[in-house]
Amino acid sequence: MSIFERIATLIKSNINDLISGAEDPEKILEQLIIDMRSQFLEARKQVAVAIADEKRLKRTFERETEKAKEWEKKAMTAVRSGRDDLARESLQRKSEHDQIAEQYQAQWQSQEKAAAQLKEALTMLNNKIGEASRKKNLLIARQKRAEAQQKIQDTMAGLNDNGAFDTFARMEHKIDQMEAEAEAAMELSGVDVALESQLDALEANQDDALAALKARMGMASEPAALPPADAADEVEAIEAEIESLVTEDA
Repeated sequence: MSIFERIATLIKSNINDLISGAEDPEKILEQLIIDMRSQFLEARKQVAVAIADEKRLKRTFERETEKAKEWEKKAMTAVRSGRDDLARESLQRKSEHDQIAEQYQAQWQSQEKAAAQLKEALTMLNNKIGEASRKKNLLIARQKRAEAQQKIQDTMAGLNDNGAFDTFARMEHKIDQMEAEAEAAMELSGVDVALESQLDALEANQDDALAALKARMGMASEPAALPPADAADEVEAIEAEIESLVTEDA
């Protein structure tokens, strides 16, 4: 797995954690941008190494090519000098460097292609990080709005809770009952006062009627005073005389 595949896998896993986890999205987005930038720096180092390898292979290929040319020149010099043996040796060394140069050329061209792909991928990664960084504030704003909407919904749910309204209704009923009992107590107190007044008035009327009856009967309304002692003796004498007369008649 290449470094970019590992980076893509890590980014996907981070996004999945963001979707399914209970962490704070704002903190995760901030950390995700930090991680992506850190991964970008690491990827840039790897790309730099790949480019350096490509340049080293190119230099080696060019050096072997130059050596092959030099041995060819030596072979030509040996031929001019009539030294075919040296010419053959020089051509052998030229052939060896040509073979080495050909091998390095293949490696260099392959590495050059890989480095170009890595540079293109690094540019794409940098663009994605820039896009993610620009979207971060938008996502955070959406998070804040969602949190505000959730708080409003929770508040509305609390207001729609029948338990609170039931409590209000129960307290209202209790207060109504207390008011009714207080009014009943006041009414009963008024009845007691009125009844007492009526009884007092009735008693007064009865006393007046009794006094009127006694007046018609010639009776004093007040108890008669006891006669003095002389009057009492006189009454007794009269009574004795009346009694004697009654006895004689009998």
